Amino acid sequence: MIISILNNLLGKISIQKVQKGGQSMDRNKFSAIAHSEHLFSNPISETKINRIIDFLQLEPHAKVLDIGAGKCELLIRLVEKYDIEATAVELYEGSILEAKKQAQKRISEGKITYIVKDAKQVISEYVDHFDVGICVGSSHALGSLELTLQALKGSVKKGGFILVGEGYWKKKPSQEYLDALGGADESELKKHHENVFMGESMGLVPIWSVVASDDDWDEYEGLYAMSMEKYCYENPNDPDYNIMLNKIRTWKRTYFTWGRDTLGF
Repeated sequence: MIISILNNLLGKISIQKVQKGGQSMDRNKFSAIAHSEHLFSNPISETKINRIIDFLQLEPHAKVLDIGAGKCELLIRLVEKYDIEATAVELYEGSILEAKKQAQKRISEGKITYIVKDAKQVISEYVDHFDVGICVGSSHALGSLELTLQALKGSVKKGGFILVGEGYWKKKPSQEYLDALGGADESELKKHHENVFMGESMGLVPIWSVVASDDDWDEYEGLYAMSMEKYCYENPNDPDYNIMLNKIRTWKRTYFTWGRDTLGF
């Protein structure tokens, strides 16, 4: 099953370090601050994600893998609803620390195994092992959407489910938008139906598909910018203050000028 949703081109672009005036800042710090108020680090609404969780109808102790699990909100909800066993792969340890704090409040200890490693080093260890394989907005961790689908197909049992999230172009991106994204290329993303059909070409069966609405995007981008502005206002002595403020304000202008009408998820 391919539930083809999401992805934010931010995920691809923000792999690089933020640079200004010869200085650099780890993108994980920026991302953690900007996503501090988000339940999910993507623009799909909570209502739509809960609908997907309901569709899965998993048996207790089913095994679920999440690549780029972030703060693990999706896995925690799956444990709460189905009592599954989860494996979270996330390269940024700060996100895992936050995930553990949330998990301790809501689910039994040991229900989620946390792996802080490069996903490429982990995925090959599991063959026909999981009932569900997830990668939402993190296909860059495995190289591309195609490589992600191939990897998850190999790690998920026959008859299991794959939940992926990938960005798409709503319309042809202008060169100005691509330049504003740091020299992105139109070939980095496909159209929505091409994302869905890619899985179909690998022998997977598309079952359900949702996209972020304009309201979903505004909510996501609003929280993203507001969290960073608030942090900078409250922490004027942070050595990355100028870099972060410049980046978020540039990103806001980019979103309103081009992104809202061009980038889908």
